[in-house]
Amino acid sequence: MKLYYVYIVLCTDGSYYVGITNNVGNRVAQHNESSDSEAYTYSRRPVKLVYTEMFTEVLQAIAREKQIKRWSRAKKQALINESWDSLNGLAECKNETSYKKYQPNDESA
Repeated sequence: MKLYYVYIVLCTDGSYYVGITNNVGNRVAQHNESSDSEAYTYSRRPVKLVYTEMFTEVLQAIAREKQIKRWSRAKKQALINESWDSLNGLAECKNETSYKKYQPNDESA
């Protein structure tokens, strides 16, 4: 059975890079040794592995990678730190159009 991993590395500039691989050790080494100056991590090396999740289905891993990539830095940090309560709070919509903030105008009163 082939395994797939979603991983997060911490870059030297403090940013996070989220990726998918079937060999975490090799992939982190590639980030640190690559000669591709166009790669995101090239100018942010060395990178340090800070999180992994394992999957048996590649499509599930790809979906999870895409999900995490859309998250805020704070939410990624909560995931890395396994701060489940914080993660739930960070998932809540806080913008002005949130249904939780909607207050219908009751002008008939």
